[in-house]
Amino acid sequence: MTMVYDVVVIGGGQAGLSMGYYLKQTGLSYIILDNQNVVGDVWRKRYDSLILFTPRAYSSLPGLTLKGDPSGFPTKDEIANYLENYARTFDLPIQSNCHVKRIQNENDLFIISANEGTVIKTKKVVIATGPFHTSRIPAFAKELPEQVVQLHSSQYKNKSQLNEGAVLVVGGGNSGAQIAVELSQTHETYLSVSHKLRFLPLSIGNKSFFWWCEKLGILQSNRDSFIGKKVQGKPDPIFGFELKERIKNQQIKVKSRTASIEKDEICFVDQTKIKVQNVIWATGYTQDYSWIDVPELLDEDGKIMYNRGITNIEGLYFLGMPWQHRRGSALLLGVGDDAEYLAKQISKLTKTHLD
Repeated sequence: MTMVYDVVVIGGGQAGLSMGYYLKQTGLSYIILDNQNVVGDVWRKRYDSLILFTPRAYSSLPGLTLKGDPSGFPTKDEIANYLENYARTFDLPIQSNCHVKRIQNENDLFIISANEGTVIKTKKVVIATGPFHTSRIPAFAKELPEQVVQLHSSQYKNKSQLNEGAVLVVGGGNSGAQIAVELSQTHETYLSVSHKLRFLPLSIGNKSFFWWCEKLGILQSNRDSFIGKKVQGKPDPIFGFELKERIKNQQIKVKSRTASIEKDEICFVDQTKIKVQNVIWATGYTQDYSWIDVPELLDEDGKIMYNRGITNIEGLYFLGMPWQHRRGSALLLGVGDDAEYLAKQISKLTKTHLD
């Protein structure tokens, strides 16, 4: 007889692990499905020089403090190892190398089809795969000459992957900023952005920027509050002033939004053009939930409908989404709060059904 879990968590990153931590306290049967070989591999695979802009004091999951200087900034490998240790510390039930192909709901159960013919049945599902699924690269990128190296930021590891000569980093987020700063040490570097760059300090008066945000109530502000709505409407700021200094010193030249490719030239919306030998597309990701074969989950625009992670489909939840409830919902510092909330809702509903 096939076992039916109370809960299946899809995704073994920080969201899935936080969910596992709280589900363990409920006594419900559950399993975490992770498509990586080892917990933390998503972080290990990112570019070599990646350093978080949140200090260690704001980079822990519930129940286990990240070791090291609380005011220092952890590397990506440090976070990867921390997540692996987190899963081991709490003995979380994780099935690795499990690639979920399809989810269907049938007779009050969810049927999960995975690789190698694996079928898992559960009463409830938490989708904890986060918002970063498919690399977003503009269609005109294929018009670049073959000799130009082009990589999405998720493929970039270090400068050894690039040709000699100029590089264009497309995208004004923190990943694009860090990569541009790194490459400006060895390459003529351009940075293409679609909005005015906004810089924030990593610390103010020997206190982390996030310490001040916490004291001022910004971290606690939910998505529907005045502060929450104000912050949501703006592009993410660049933390730290390294990029600002490099721009000021002309080590990085800022270009407007990349618009098209004409022969071997990259064209920008301000009508200027440049030739480069390398392009890094730090242009983010698109979400892909085509594998969730559940009717009425999406709205008319193809977006998931949920309130604090609770969808209109009974037993189906989301965790780790940007602004799911607060600014930190998709980050290490805030995903635990949302996981605790969902675990309480799931436990309460399960007990209600049993009664």
